Amino acid sequence: LLTDYILTVAVSISSGVAQVVSAYPHLYPYRVGIAVVLVMFIMLINLRGVKESGVTFAVPTYFFILAMVVTVGVGVFRYFTGSLGMVINPPEMAMHGVEGVVTVVTPFLLLHAFANGTAALTGIEAISNGITAFKEPRSRNAGITLVWMSAILATLFLGITIISHAIGAVPAETETVISQLARTIYGGQNIFYLAVIAGTALILVLAANTAFADFPRLGALHAGDGFLPRQLTYRDSRLVYSRGIVALAAIASLLIILFQASVSRLIPLYAIGVFLSFTLSQTGMAKRWWKSGKLKPGEKVEEPGSTLTYDPHWVTKMIVNGFGAISTAVVMVVFGVTKFQEGAWIIIILTPLLVLIFFTIHHHYKNLAKQLSLENKQKRGGIRRNRVLLLLANVHQGSLAGLRYAKNLSNDITAVHVSVDPLETERLTAKWDRYGDGHRLAILQSPCRLVLEPLLEYLAYIESSRQQNDIVTIIVPTFVPKEWWANALHMRTADTLRKVLRNKNDIVIIEVPYQVE
Repeated sequence: LLTDYILTVAVSISSGVAQVVSAYPHLYPYRVGIAVVLVMFIMLINLRGVKESGVTFAVPTYFFILAMVVTVGVGVFRYFTGSLGMVINPPEMAMHGVEGVVTVVTPFLLLHAFANGTAALTGIEAISNGITAFKEPRSRNAGITLVWMSAILATLFLGITIISHAIGAVPAETETVISQLARTIYGGQNIFYLAVIAGTALILVLAANTAFADFPRLGALHAGDGFLPRQLTYRDSRLVYSRGIVALAAIASLLIILFQASVSRLIPLYAIGVFLSFTLSQTGMAKRWWKSGKLKPGEKVEEPGSTLTYDPHWVTKMIVNGFGAISTAVVMVVFGVTKFQEGAWIIIILTPLLVLIFFTIHHHYKNLAKQLSLENKQKRGGIRRNRVLLLLANVHQGSLAGLRYAKNLSNDITAVHVSVDPLETERLTAKWDRYGDGHRLAILQSPCRLVLEPLLEYLAYIESSRQQNDIVTIIVPTFVPKEWWANALHMRTADTLRKVLRNKNDIVIIEVPYQVE
């Protein structure tokens, strides 16, 4: 479903741009840029926390249906009265090397055609996903909506197919079939033609916006269950999953750029994921009915997310869902085989790879929880000894601030200086004898002028003699200049040490800031 939502954005936006480009062909070279800008625009709207509204979606949807019903109606009327005619200046159709070849109708070709046709059915699952949004009785109302949706889809799809065949419309990247159909029916690019194009483009953009609402929520659910990074559960000040929204926009834009906003190349990727979801869900339902038939009347079994009870019609329901699962599985396989070289290999490789990543993340979180658990763990004793190392590049106000902080932690304090210049080291030693309050000073010789390596060797020496529950605290005095740009002029020793020593046990690195006016 996550891949489907990503591809929904890429396909819907690319298809919407294709409608606009059909009306204004001079925009064709800029279609990829326009599509990416639209994705970013929808992302910004969703980051602002604009809530989805039924009215916002209903008006463009009814306008689109009305425009298409009128267009198909006028087209059918003109077809039967003999005044329809053919497409004027049709675009060139890419034949992919099959031009002039007689095609033999084979079972596989029929399956291929069936698979391509079923791509039009993608989207009806939205009703199943949104049953909780219906009024009671939800199942009945959702069923009625599904019947109406199927009737509208079948009517428009059949009407568009008949008229497109009659006028000689051809599928092409430069002009959509809807555009060819509308300008032929209405006799050119007039106001009625533009209304159809505008309605189609707008509803496709709204379809992409739906994915921006659902993808972050689904990602947050996965993250909450430990299958995605926990950061995806974060809501910003506007109570939206901003990280999920940005991730969706970035990945969808990348797909649009890679596939040059080509709907014909993106659709197979989308369809494979959709029909994989159909197959999995219907297989799960068939299994549910089978388990239901094994129960006694009145018996209940609690399962994650639902309650299983006996259903007297379990055999019929299992057959229906089982047949549906087989049908959608065939479609998925046909798409995967026929469109493999055209980009379907991405989804075929990406889906199991994502599953592997999900379970790897989940294993990490489970292992982390086990390590942090207080159950069945021996209680560790308190700190036996805190050995403090104060790093010195020189003796100055910042160093003394670090020394004052170190005294609050322990009496076992050792100042450490890596010597790369004997004269500088001699001056530092003299200053420390005067201002170091009698604390030890360790000089680490570094003839090769290395700083980090001698320090790591010294830490290894200390670790070899350290007893259980001893801890080493490394204090790094740090300048904090008033000007932001001046930070680039100073070494970030504490950051470097954290990266190197983060996997070492019982070593704490403390940065003591000294404000410089």
